[in-house]
Amino acid sequence: MAKSTAVVLASFSIVGALVINAGCAKKRPVPVVLASPPPAVVTPKPVPTLTFSASPATIQKGQVAMLTWNAQHAASVSIDGNVGHVALSGSRSISPDSSTTYTAMAEGPGGSATASARVTVLSPEPATVPPPRSITDAEFFRQRVSDIFFDFDGYDLRGDSRDTLHRNYVAISDRPTMRLLIEDHCDERGSERYNLALGDRRAQAAKQYLVSRGISAARIDTLSYGEERPFETGHNEDAWAKNRRAHFVLKGTLISGLATNHGSEESVWRTK
Repeated sequence: MAKSTAVVLASFSIVGALVINAGCAKKRPVPVVLASPPPAVVTPKPVPTLTFSASPATIQKGQVAMLTWNAQHAASVSIDGNVGHVALSGSRSISPDSSTTYTAMAEGPGGSATASARVTVLSPEPATVPPPRSITDAEFFRQRVSDIFFDFDGYDLRGDSRDTLHRNYVAISDRPTMRLLIEDHCDERGSERYNLALGDRRAQAAKQYLVSRGISAARIDTLSYGEERPFETGHNEDAWAKNRRAHFVLKGTLISGLATNHGSEESVWRTK
């Protein structure tokens, strides 16, 4: 009995010691888990937008077109084709020599944007020269052949008369089928017979000049009217000077060796 009591007491002693020791031990801290902060919200930069056009899109060489542009969300804009850096929006006149495609680029923090505009340049149409109008011998003769004039009581060719005869020679050479009449006129002074002879010498002088330059003598006839058919009816120096002339008349056209008359001597026109 006493032995059993001793064993029980010993057991209580051991348990008590264990309880005392357990109460005296340090408590370990509970670890604290910190939550990670939420990620920062990053707002994306807007991408640039760009509109770009050319007006008119087609021009003639030497004309002007207008480039127009507008950029949003951009820091700079540049255009090629020797335009360079420009404002974010605006317009610029251009005059290219040939068809050109212009490219604009807008750049900003959010990226870049490009746009193109083409200007087509048309070469001017070559001037169409209408073919020369075909004119009749009569029209040609009236436009290109002129009368010559003489000094009083003389039949020598003056300087101005030689110049006119040379132009007549060039014109007559251009129309080798034309036949002509050189009719001479005198002023009213002197006898009728004298003036007829004087007129013949004047007409022959004009004919010989043309023949000496190469015009066939068969193409030229001469006739003297003396004072019978004055061009001016006055009785003064001015009228007399205008009446002393060798007058050129178109007689007809040579066709295969035959002469075709344009009219009788009475109906042919005169050049003043």
